[in-house]
Amino acid sequence: MKHYEVEILDARTRDKLCFLDKVEPHATVADIKNLFNKAHPQWYPARQSLRLDPKGRSLKDEDVLQSLPVGTTATFYFRDLGAQISWVTVFLTEYAGPLLIYLLFYFRVPFLYGPRYDFTASRHSVVHLACCCHSFHYIKRLLETLFVHRFSHGTMPLRNIFKNCTYYWGFAAWMAYYINHPLYTPPVLPTGKLLHPRGPEEPAACRLQGSQDSLPHSQPFHVALPAGVLPQLHLRGWVLDWLHHHDPVPACNATNPTPLKACPSPRSGAVLAGGLRADGNLGAGQAPQLPARLP
Repeated sequence: MKHYEVEILDARTRDKLCFLDKVEPHATVADIKNLFNKAHPQWYPARQSLRLDPKGRSLKDEDVLQSLPVGTTATFYFRDLGAQISWVTVFLTEYAGPLLIYLLFYFRVPFLYGPRYDFTASRHSVVHLACCCHSFHYIKRLLETLFVHRFSHGTMPLRNIFKNCTYYWGFAAWMAYYINHPLYTPPVLPTGKLLHPRGPEEPAACRLQGSQDSLPHSQPFHVALPAGVLPQLHLRGWVLDWLHHHDPVPACNATNPTPLKACPSPRSGAVLAGGLRADGNLGAGQAPQLPARLP
């Protein structure tokens, strides 16, 4: 049985790093990596990349030496993959971070929301439900990583874990901050539809005294809308509140009378981000313009 001679060169400088004599023909690339690691302990097998061409693809660990297109003297080119970390550790780190971060906001540990809110609890049941669902999701992922998943590759470059964790941990903190905020108010969702939290519904339109034109309903959000438009309502409500804050007194007043149908509604702009509360700080100059019959 013939034996092989294996030389390993640096893929960049072409310097000879190692020479292996009398290598078995049925030796695998993984076996060659282990022999190379004995000569260079700083390069453990997981961070080695052996290839037949300096710019070619890395050989698989299960490739057999005698099946490769090499002669009795095989030349391999080595590249350092850098520090490696196992995939199990990667997923455990990615999933344990959001679980811990969310619970820190849920229990309102100090330096998050202010001293008077330290270790307080929300009064809304939906906040506690969100914590249960979020925790269950990531606990399930952690258990799947330990007992279910099998990974085709053993390791990943260590530098990639910072990018992955930034994504998982950052979005978990962003979401947890607002859901568990002391001023958080859940949306009103009776029977699966979003309603403005103002008493009973009013007529869709009313007529001005002595006018043939209909006055559209003054509250555009006081209608039943599908829950799927909640993000749009949040954005539009934020814009309306910003406009209301910068121009609290509408342009229709006693000195510049304007027909009522052209005036901004006293109840428009009264919806904050999320459409969850009304603001009664309206301009005093608008009250004399309302006909007596109108609510």
